Amino acid sequence: MSTAASFVFDPERFMRNGAGGHGARLGLSYHAHGPDWVELGLPYDPAMVGDPESGVIASGPILSMMDMATSLAVWLKLGDFRSHATLDLRVDYLRPARPGRTVIGHGQCYRITRAIAFVRGQAHDGDPDDPLAHVAGTFMAPEGYS
Repeated sequence: MSTAASFVFDPERFMRNGAGGHGARLGLSYHAHGPDWVELGLPYDPAMVGDPESGVIASGPILSMMDMATSLAVWLKLGDFRSHATLDLRVDYLRPARPGRTVIGHGQCYRITRAIAFVRGQAHDGDPDDPLAHVAGTFMAPEGYS
C-alpha cells in the first residue's frame, strides 16, 4: 500500500485525461468515488446499440465500463496506480439497459492480498435498487500489490 508521501491515485483526473483508448472511445466519464469504490457513467450512444430495433446498448460496452470501474476501485484502495490484469470478471445481466439512458457502473474493491484484488459491483440506468447487471471478479498484479 502507498504511504502518505507517495502519489495518491485520482480517478477523476485519470478519466479526464482519457482513461486509455477504449474508455475514451466509449465516452466513459467519472461520476463519483470513495476510498474503495468508483462510479463511472456510460452515456447512451446509438453506435453502441446491439439490436437497432430495441435500441438497447450491447453488453460489451457495459462489461468494459464495469472492468474499468472495478480496476479503478483497486487503485483507489491501494492509493496508487499499479499495473494489473483482469483474471476473472463474472457478469450477471439482470435486464437490458433502457434505451436513451446513461448507465452508471459502481465498482468496489473489498479485499487485496499480496497478489490478488477482489472486486464487485453493479450497473444501473438511474435507480441503484433496479440494477441491470452485477459483477464479481479478481485482478492480479504481476509485481504484487504489497
